Amino acid sequence: MPIKKILITVTTYPLPSRSYDELVCTAGILEDGSWIRIYPIPLSFLNQVKQDIGFKKYTWIELDVEKRTSSDFRPESYSPNNYNIKILKTIDTKNYWQERKKFCLNNVYINKTKLIGDSQNPTNVSLATFRPTKIIDFIIEDDEREWKDEWKELRKQTDLFADIDSDPEKIIPKVPYKFYYVFEDDEGISSKLMIEDWEIFELYKNCLKRTNNEKEAIKQVREKYFVSFIEKNDIFLFLGTTMQWHRRRSRNPFVIIGVFYPLKKQQFTLW
Repeated sequence: MPIKKILITVTTYPLPSRSYDELVCTAGILEDGSWIRIYPIPLSFLNQVKQDIGFKKYTWIELDVEKRTSSDFRPESYSPNNYNIKILKTIDTKNYWQERKKFCLNNVYINKTKLIGDSQNPTNVSLATFRPTKIIDFIIEDDEREWKDEWKELRKQTDLFADIDSDPEKIIPKVPYKFYYVFEDDEGISSKLMIEDWEIFELYKNCLKRTNNEKEAIKQVREKYFVSFIEKNDIFLFLGTTMQWHRRRSRNPFVIIGVFYPLKKQQFTLW
């Protein structure tokens, strides 16, 4: 199969609601501006790559992938044929993220009805960039404090990790909170979507480590996402569907898999 050049824009935090082969979902943009979803990506492999060669988001990579036609109807979904990732170049944030914008903002939705319509047959769009007209709220809800037993058992299975130097007994720490954005589209229609981006969970863990206080940690996460971002940054949401709810044709099968937040330019300047 052809090797694809991919700008990595998303890695999601593993959640117990995800199917076994979606332990970590990684997504990115191709050179033509279209989206691609890559899974399974073993968590241990992703950590290993980060440590060995500094792999991070907004990095161009080359990877041998294959379309997931039999197990996933979503057109953007691919599986790696191997994990021989070639790291090319990381795009910086110069000039208000101009280079990142060139690839990430090719096709931006502003209307919820249009997005949901495109997610249905025959197009089945399952990855998209969405620009909210207004961020209404940032909600934090309590979640379970431990991973479900069935997820722990799946993590211990070794077939997915056979070629990776991994200890399957090690489990990534559970974050006992769920994070949501509530936002409006261009017609004032509101949505409340969960944020599954790895970045927000890492922010919480770093805040907790620094403060040793959960209430203070979640307060700082809210300050970042609902105060600092809104005051200083333009907010675009990377949205992705979960296969379960997309297949069921849920009213809204999307979750927030990433937040794109370039610094604001002068007032009245278009992106």
